[in-house]
Amino acid sequence: MRILIAGLIGGVVMFIWGAFAHMALPIGELSMRAPASEGQVIDALRAGLPQQEGIYVLPWFDMKRHDDASVKAYAERSAANPYAFIVYQPQGRDSTNMVRELPTQWISDTLAAILVAAGMLWCTPVRRRRVLLAVAFGVFSWLSISVPYWNWYRFPLAFTFGSLLEQGFGWLLAGAAMAWWLGRGDRLPS
Repeated sequence: MRILIAGLIGGVVMFIWGAFAHMALPIGELSMRAPASEGQVIDALRAGLPQQEGIYVLPWFDMKRHDDASVKAYAERSAANPYAFIVYQPQGRDSTNMVRELPTQWISDTLAAILVAAGMLWCTPVRRRRVLLAVAFGVFSWLSISVPYWNWYRFPLAFTFGSLLEQGFGWLLAGAAMAWWLGRGDRLPS
């Protein structure tokens, strides 16, 4: 029960921190820019992409055609053209209505916090180390997700750094709250 309650506390802290990082600070939107002509870009997406949800990478290289001529042609196209990583949904949706996204985010934060709380309780009896373990989980998630996206999919460095700030500081806050809860009544060295 201690782990579950610590996870709930950590989930709430991460959820509130995430909202603050995205709404009050620019951390969540680092490197996000408005297109010069949104209408033209949207029209080009409708005309140039299949009407199927997916991730589209431009210029595209078909890994099934790995002959020398295809590789050379792709190398020339990729050197001479802009690069884009597009998360595409052909159907519209009101992005200001977050009825589905907010509960999903809170559940995700809480499930992650339950895993962190279990690790805190099972791995170390020292409160300070529990907080450091939570930060390590945050940095681990950044290293295993955000850094590869920067490396392979060319996500901007500022966006990647913002993700580190969001995860590292968020798990520091959540870790401190969870360590406090898990340590209540313990007679452990602090």
